[in-house]
Amino acid sequence: MNYARVKYELRDKVAIIAMNDPETLNAVSEGMGEELLHSVDRAQREARALVITTTSRAFCSGANLATAAVDLADPQRDVGALLESHFNPLLLRLRGSTIPVLTAVRGAAAGIGASIALCADIIVAAESAYFYMAFCRVGLVPDGGAAYLLSRAIGRVRALEMMLLGEKLYARKAFEWGLVTRVVPDEELDATALQLATQLSQGPRSIGMIRQAAWDALDLSVQEQLTRERDLQRAAGRTADFLEGVAAFRDRRGAQFKGE
Repeated sequence: MNYARVKYELRDKVAIIAMNDPETLNAVSEGMGEELLHSVDRAQREARALVITTTSRAFCSGANLATAAVDLADPQRDVGALLESHFNPLLLRLRGSTIPVLTAVRGAAAGIGASIALCADIIVAAESAYFYMAFCRVGLVPDGGAAYLLSRAIGRVRALEMMLLGEKLYARKAFEWGLVTRVVPDEELDATALQLATQLSQGPRSIGMIRQAAWDALDLSVQEQLTRERDLQRAAGRTADFLEGVAAFRDRRGAQFKGE
């Protein structure tokens, strides 16, 4: 696929996907949705860590309503069609990623943009970043898994404050609430995200299993989670990286993992 609205770059073992439609502040259209899906799938094959970021002053301003094929005069209109065809599959791809996912957020992360930003294992926010659930201001409901992601990250009460009042949540407060991993100066955002992603890309294959266990824990019962962890431990123990880790520990040296 030729990308027109995203940029894809592979730096050693790190895939970097940068949303690249500055005129709309990266509003997600059907075309961008297709490119994001394709590039996320590509990263699973080519990389050992994934960073999603932006080339502009905003992470993502939400869905591109200007390009949505919705007839406002039709009482049977369906403004959620793109959720089913593009946005929800993207969020599920990120949730099920076999490699760690990081987002580097500057400026606005609104609507579906906030969901993309928050559906990551590590969320690095610039001081200029803010998260915005503006759905109540246009007569719609939060989508892209927003209610799920927010409620589990910051609790129902704070999630409802964001969704019902439609106020911007700036980076520092988002950090205090436990919504983001780190807050850094804008000029350090890309370097910080890349450094963390590089560190993860050099880890063992079990890094992907660790993220899977944490995401599964949001939905499973204790018994189901224990079973899931047991299955993952079996898989991790059969990797070449586990043997390397044991050998490195025995030899008192740093492990050289290959993601195998």
